[in-house]
Amino acid sequence: MNTLRLIALASSLAVAAPTWAQQGTKADPSMLAKIKDEGLNRSKVMETAFYLTDVCGPRLANSDGLNRANQWTQKQLTSWGLTKATIEPWGTFGRGWDIEKSYVAMTAPYYHTLIGAPKAWTPSTSGVLKKQVVVVKATTEAELDKYKGKLRDKIVLLDVTNVPKPSFEADAKRYTAEELQKMAEYKLEAPAAKPNDAEMEQRMAQRRTMMALRTKMSDMILSEGAVAILSTRGGSDGTFFTSNGAPYAADAKPVLPELEMAPEDQLRLIRLADAGIPVELELETRTRFQSQDLKGYNVVAEIPGTDKKLKNEVVMLGGHLDSWHAATGATDNAAGCAVMMEAVRILKAAGVQPRRTIRIALWGEEEQGLHGSRNYVKNHFADPATMKLLPDHEKLAAYFNLDNGAGKIRGIYAQGNEAAAPIFQEWLKPFADMGATTVTLRNTGGTDHLAFDAVGLPGFQFIQDPLDYGTRTHHTNMDTYERLPADDMKQASVVVASFVYQAAMRYQKLPRKTLPTAKPEARM
Repeated sequence: MNTLRLIALASSLAVAAPTWAQQGTKADPSMLAKIKDEGLNRSKVMETAFYLTDVCGPRLANSDGLNRANQWTQKQLTSWGLTKATIEPWGTFGRGWDIEKSYVAMTAPYYHTLIGAPKAWTPSTSGVLKKQVVVVKATTEAELDKYKGKLRDKIVLLDVTNVPKPSFEADAKRYTAEELQKMAEYKLEAPAAKPNDAEMEQRMAQRRTMMALRTKMSDMILSEGAVAILSTRGGSDGTFFTSNGAPYAADAKPVLPELEMAPEDQLRLIRLADAGIPVELELETRTRFQSQDLKGYNVVAEIPGTDKKLKNEVVMLGGHLDSWHAATGATDNAAGCAVMMEAVRILKAAGVQPRRTIRIALWGEEEQGLHGSRNYVKNHFADPATMKLLPDHEKLAAYFNLDNGAGKIRGIYAQGNEAAAPIFQEWLKPFADMGATTVTLRNTGGTDHLAFDAVGLPGFQFIQDPLDYGTRTHHTNMDTYERLPADDMKQASVVVASFVYQAAMRYQKLPRKTLPTAKPEARM
């Protein structure tokens, strides 16, 4: 950015200074200009994303890949001048798991390589297997019983429930002006009526029946002497969704080796077998369990506050560092972590002297239930099960999260915090030309800001353009570095850095909602 442009930007930001003052902030407009300049013209966000994805690799909970990422981010944050960079244990998680080898192909009626990967926490095969297949289709226990005596020494193919269909819509999209306006116009409403007891019991009964059948199927396939399982959770065009095939608990009971497949490959095998054509597969998986250290970890680091009265207060930002294992976890959530790391790098490079301490947290074990953030909150702030507040609960000014893919920031979810919404509207004004304009009272779920909100702390997730997050990358074998648009990542880094800076400089902490009541069922 040339000098004239920088002066013009600082002047435009200065126009809003009186409004910022009314909102109780001590933000310096020229510092916001420096943040934009550093983040757009000397960005390191894609370099960070490269290390988190291609270099560290898949980062399944408690795996070698996540450990590499923990070690690398701790060193990188320290090299940028942050203090107290720590790999902090949050409690007991369970076994780690890594893939050492994975191969699957059809060898009869002809040879063809297949797309698939072992399900997490499943064991190795006993060497290379070359076996006939049996298709198992059962929606009741009676249907399952028909396969008794037919599975020994066979590879079991589970039926496909989500059959790919032609789509005439683009995988990727950005929010339209109309969609953003609808978000901005969202009004808080009374909670929807809960289902009556009869409806709830019916739903629970259906779920119990489904889970019982799944358990019985797994137990029967194992006891009948099958050697492996192939399954799919859906996808299309060679993309498949991934998950775990066994618990990560140290005392989890044995299961069979299982691979998740691209549905097109799984369906071809099923069609052949259903037509009475013998199908033979060759496969080998080597997986390794890590049981020496069952703890889970978060990486945390700080930019110390400088105000004598406010430096013990904290503004936090974060995203989850763990991922699934079929790809390198680029959009979920190396993107969020790279942006948050870039935000603190920008603040250090711009010479920010924050009034409050700024603390970045890269969460572990989010994919298994927000374990890293929930236990950090429990250890430092409060337990939602009892709502007994710890001293640091009063000191948290705000928490900002990023975990909705790699799209640029279009605004922020205010999480029903009506008092915070006008503050955020002011903070977004300097970024209208970058597409970030929208504040919605709506909540978005499923990620780490919920851990803070659950104990009455102001936790927020940014609105991001969806791109192909929901259609192609989220929890799939396509979640790779190529899915990260550099310009979107730079824009997001600048917006986050600005929000964190303004929260750290504001005279007051961000407003809080009413403290929630204790929820004993929320025990971690």
